[in-house]
Amino acid sequence: MLTKRIIPCLDVKDGRVVKGVQFLGLRDAGDPVELAEKYSQEGADELVFLDISASHEGRKTMVDVIERTAANITIPFTVGGGINSVEDMKRILRAGADKISLNTAAVLRPELISEGSAVFGAQCIVVAIDARRIAEGKWEVFTHGGRNGTGRDVIEWAKEAERLGAGEILLTSMDDDGEKKGFGIELTRAVSEAVGIPVIASGGAGAAEDFAAVLTEGKADAALAASIFHYEETSIAAVKSHLIEKGVVVRP
Repeated sequence: MLTKRIIPCLDVKDGRVVKGVQFLGLRDAGDPVELAEKYSQEGADELVFLDISASHEGRKTMVDVIERTAANITIPFTVGGGINSVEDMKRILRAGADKISLNTAAVLRPELISEGSAVFGAQCIVVAIDARRIAEGKWEVFTHGGRNGTGRDVIEWAKEAERLGAGEILLTSMDDDGEKKGFGIELTRAVSEAVGIPVIASGGAGAAEDFAAVLTEGKADAALAASIFHYEETSIAAVKSHLIEKGVVVRP
């Protein structure tokens, strides 16, 4: 059985970590470098850094924050936001990232996935999908930090991303984001069953039990959370302890 991963997420805006509900009502959660170092020391398996306003504002990801973050952690580090070319990917990887997360840019120009995968390998390319339910068993892809609907079906887009060379899917349930009522199990399971690459579940974590549910019932390979870690409502150690009790294989 593959080891499941617990991944804190740093949503960064104007150099600060922020968190909201369904991508709205953002409030400050701290300094990204300090939080990254804290999570690295506490046993997080990986870290995701998303410059959430870069695509909307039409600017590049903040390299200085990435460099300082990478210098203070010892775990794999994924960076996304404002990455539109192979040159952008090179810049982010040179700054210390281990993986690149593509969201809006990949929807607008899907061949970017293939270009990145060809140069850096599929294991380096994560395609992030922001999904909102539009009907029973159907979800739509949203871009630009959840602002723009695309008309694209989430399941079909996940399969296309895999075909184009993505090594992983970071799947956020916009309906559950920040609500702390549990991950989008149905959505996560649907995508996990549709693709052969790892799926990271995101959006809705409120307690350790939620991680167990999405990693088992939702068939996710990893679970990502933000506010419950940032505001110390639970800890990575507590989540992993609960998962071990439930028979879920995690790195202690």
